[in-house]
Amino acid sequence: MADLKPMDLGEILDGALTIFRRHFLLFMKIGVIALWFPVALAVYAELAGGSQQHPVLEFFIFVIRWFGGVFLTASAIRVISDSYLGRRPELADALALGSSKIMPLFLVGLGKGLLLGLIGIGVTLVGALTIPAMAGSGAGGLALFGVLVLMIGGFWLLIYVACGYAVTTPVVVLEELNASSDSFGRSWDLTRGFKVKIFLISLVSIVVVFIPGFAIAALGAYVMLESRMVGQTITILSAALPILLTPLFSCVLTLLYYDLRVRREAFDLEVLSEQLGALR
Repeated sequence: MADLKPMDLGEILDGALTIFRRHFLLFMKIGVIALWFPVALAVYAELAGGSQQHPVLEFFIFVIRWFGGVFLTASAIRVISDSYLGRRPELADALALGSSKIMPLFLVGLGKGLLLGLIGIGVTLVGALTIPAMAGSGAGGLALFGVLVLMIGGFWLLIYVACGYAVTTPVVVLEELNASSDSFGRSWDLTRGFKVKIFLISLVSIVVVFIPGFAIAALGAYVMLESRMVGQTITILSAALPILLTPLFSCVLTLLYYDLRVRREAFDLEVLSEQLGALR
């Protein structure tokens, strides 16, 4: 049984990798159950001509993958929490918790995505509309510099808000809330004063968990110019990679949530056990 204690960035990443290795087969079972359908559809779409030939199917795959992703994340959090308590994680318990949290996590993810998307679109529009207009009118360099500073400030706001809402998922899964929307305020309180740490952990996690999939997909698209069969095979592997790596991101996110609660509250294994008991 591991102790809950404040952790630095390296300890969170090391702890996440340790849990991921220890329960690798269980995570893979959950990943296959959660994502086999969208992965199979993605493979079919690729073999049937690619995403450009099937835009409606691609949208459907995106939605199903989203539901599968939140189901996988909630299930993985159960495995991680049981592991911390010294219990033997069970597939049935993980799947039961995952299925019970699909809709709350979907709604919270949708709200967070819309908010961050609006901020990102606003910043992009400012640059896309203002900079060409100012350049065409002969505006001075100082004015252009001001617009660039404004855009940088907008992207900083986007990152700041994303870090503030970074732990909405474990909050929804592990805490009793009056409404799923309460997770936004709860996450903001937990992350206050730790957003730089959250940004660094998120950056490392994105590089480790998500970049390999994009890199393999890009390699597949390049190889496809020479050999369609080999390129499609590589692209199919990239589509299946989330089954392998998404649980690792869940490990990092969960340990980050534990760390924040330990630092801000009297959060220990007894409290975690009580919370998991309430979810049975």
